[in-house]
Amino acid sequence: MILKYLLILSISIIALSFVGCKKDDDDNPETGTDTTDYEIPDYADDYSDIASWSDRGSWNLANVHDPSVAYYDGYYYMYGTDASYGNVHEGHGHFFYRRSNDLVSWNFKNSSMGEDEPDWIADSLNSIRSYYELESIDEDDLSLGYWAPVVRNYNGTYRMYYSVVVDNYIGSGAENTTANFDNTWTERAFIGLRESTDLSGNDWTDKGMVVCSVSDKEYNASVNGTGSGTNKPWYRSSSDNYDAYFKYNAIDPSYIITPGGEHWLIYGSWHSGIVALQLNPDTGLPLVDFDLEDESTWGKRIATRDASSRWQGSEAPEIIYNGSTGYYYLFMAYDDLAIPYNTRVCRSVNVDGPYYDYLGTNISDDGGECFPVITHPYQFNDHSGWVGISHCCIFQNETSADWFYASQARLPANTNGNAYSNSIMMGHVRKVRWTDDGWPVVMPERYAAVPQDNISSEDLVGTWEHITLNYEYGVQQQSSELVLSSDGKATGALTGSWSYDEEEKILTIGSCKLCVERELDWEADPREPTIVYAGLNSSGISLWGKKSQS
Repeated sequence: MILKYLLILSISIIALSFVGCKKDDDDNPETGTDTTDYEIPDYADDYSDIASWSDRGSWNLANVHDPSVAYYDGYYYMYGTDASYGNVHEGHGHFFYRRSNDLVSWNFKNSSMGEDEPDWIADSLNSIRSYYELESIDEDDLSLGYWAPVVRNYNGTYRMYYSVVVDNYIGSGAENTTANFDNTWTERAFIGLRESTDLSGNDWTDKGMVVCSVSDKEYNASVNGTGSGTNKPWYRSSSDNYDAYFKYNAIDPSYIITPGGEHWLIYGSWHSGIVALQLNPDTGLPLVDFDLEDESTWGKRIATRDASSRWQGSEAPEIIYNGSTGYYYLFMAYDDLAIPYNTRVCRSVNVDGPYYDYLGTNISDDGGECFPVITHPYQFNDHSGWVGISHCCIFQNETSADWFYASQARLPANTNGNAYSNSIMMGHVRKVRWTDDGWPVVMPERYAAVPQDNISSEDLVGTWEHITLNYEYGVQQQSSELVLSSDGKATGALTGSWSYDEEEKILTIGSCKLCVERELDWEADPREPTIVYAGLNSSGISLWGKKSQS
């Protein structure tokens, strides 16, 4: 179906010791962090020593993939894809979740869906196969992948839209393996809906299918039902052919309720782009009944990387509305998830577009690379750094209203001598700041609830590690030295005069305005608080900095 589904490796697990961060306090939600008693998180970035299922109580943010965060009764609940180092989730259900009261310490809970798939999946698939005069696939023979849930609150009802990918060949119905390849594409993906009014009780009711992948390639039963294989619209010449049978890939849902009360599902992956589909607020299902033959019911394309391509490296839409700026923001993941994964963002005054990027490109109609790049593979000193940083969720802190970005990140291959370390997926939560012209920037260090003592100009004087997140496929951008002198001069990675607005926490170096925060230096040994910055240059490239501790 897509490269994503081939990259979660089955690998062996080593069982050693682990020191975890403190767990959430079930009797005292929303405790936050006392600035007089600050505890530095001490969980390991390389969690291979505690990756087994029996150690899940110590995972914290280990084995996070495609996260979605919702707030309920004093806790933040994080749901994600069925992906884990060593595939240790297998056999334990789907859409695992954890919760936190401070966004730093996360307590792994359980699966939110049992191992038995909903009946509607096989029923819907075989109904469609019958329509195309194809034989049914027995429910026990279905090869299913469960991916990328999104959870949102609507008047006390939490709606989870989730992806189910059917990884059987269209022609034979056989499981997708090299030996079974029959010169057809694999079957469609579905997006389903579940609802709950009690996240703590993990009580969900399935509402069935919302939308599925559909092809716009003409089907004629008299020709395609009896003709030779190459006449069938789902014919695939080889496994290296990426001309995409389905127009839109029905995975990676995001869900938004507009200020005016409209409900929209945003979805799509690779294939032809990202789609917006309006929903019925009462049911959470499409406002207009989904129809295999009516393309208008599949949704409206609102973003594409290449308007002429049926197979493009863009997926994982996440949409929010920021009332302070008046824009809808569409975040997307570009490229392959193992290493080059990076996050882009565009915006619009309308939920269904057109969306424009930082440089004025119409991403809805014309498509393009889409800037800003707000996360990208990177490496500060004294650490392996991180790759595969995308498929994000964006949410606000319930008490401070600060914005946050959460996604998975992967360690590079051969970290700590582990040939499979690129399958180590750690959840990253990062604070988001907004530029004065209304674009989001993501902090270079993970959020750790560091006490936000006042930052003065004198605090900024010294040596920094600076990273320019230039887009380079599969390349980790390295840090270089920047020096801010007490005489107001900047030398090294950035040059010119510098000044600082203490009230707004804005550092200006030359023409670059950089948002400043106190965060944790995760690369230091031992870890300790430091000062960081994030901003954009005129080309829409993120600038990251961390003050050195030496």
